[in-house]
Amino acid sequence: MTALSTTPRPRLSMPRLFLHAEGLAILTIALVLYGRGGYSWWTFLLLLLIPDLAFLFHLFNPRIGNTVYNIVHTYIFPVVLALVSANSGNELGLQLALIWLAHIGMDRAVGYGFKYPNETRKTHFSVI
Repeated sequence: MTALSTTPRPRLSMPRLFLHAEGLAILTIALVLYGRGGYSWWTFLLLLLIPDLAFLFHLFNPRIGNTVYNIVHTYIFPVVLALVSANSGNELGLQLALIWLAHIGMDRAVGYGFKYPNETRKTHFSVI
């Protein structure tokens, strides 16, 4: 616990370890597929943090902000975008889906997870 933290981090349990490993696996897969696709790494870096703009919805209220954050940070939508894009030959859609998946995987790998409705600092991993 640091001087800035008021809540101790929970110890690393098996489920927590699996959640971090799962995020790292998704991040790695997205990076490999992105590289194999020959897409621009500058575009990747430019767009990587775009999903975090969902936090702007906290300006309206925490419940709306957390709901939008959770919707943007679920694997469902980028996976659907990737599948539809791959099947239709939409390279831009596939590129964006891989960046989106990499972002979510990166977040999960470091411990950021789904937010509870009225608690911005509490996630399915623990307290941030």
